[in-house]
Amino acid sequence: MRKPIKPGDQVIYRKRKYSVRPTPHARFVMPSSNGDDYSYDVDKFWVVIDVRPDHQLVVCTRRGKRVTVDAQDPALRRARWWERLLFRHRFPNPAARGQEG
Repeated sequence: MRKPIKPGDQVIYRKRKYSVRPTPHARFVMPSSNGDDYSYDVDKFWVVIDVRPDHQLVVCTRRGKRVTVDAQDPALRRARWWERLLFRHRFPNPAARGQEG
């Protein structure tokens, strides 16, 4: 059983993207069948601002945007302790932006 996610938790969301040129942080890069573009995954580093009763999470992105995602989304997971340490510069700091929930 997973621990429930609460405000202040750091989470990682694996987002699928498509482009002619993958970003430097791209993972699982696969060319399309005709070779014109690529599909790849990018990890997004977010901080939970609010947990709604309908199993929706409001998260803060690195640029300060607020995004609502489903807490049961398989692409969303809590950051492990070593990820919080290793990628601490990639997680947003909502307090510094004045966006406390």
